[in-house]
Amino acid sequence: MDADYFINVAQQALWVLALASAPILIPALVVGVLLGMVQAATSINEATLTFVPKLVIVGGCIAIFGGSIMVLLADFTREIFARIPDLVL
Repeated sequence: MDADYFINVAQQALWVLALASAPILIPALVVGVLLGMVQAATSINEATLTFVPKLVIVGGCIAIFGGSIMVLLADFTREIFARIPDLVL
């Protein structure tokens, strides 16, 4: 085993992490920025005004994309476990 194998696995893990987190983080970021602009424009500094909508958006994104994220993570884990015998020999 050379270092390229482990670098490839780490690179693939980072890519899977980005694909798994993007459907949740991007909508939360957009909602947070929009609500921040509304709060700045209206001078309303209420913590629940930003927390509750982001919580609803994240919950909805998990409900919509949760299955595909779990399939992605399960496939990656299955592939890593399938490579273990190659590492031992």
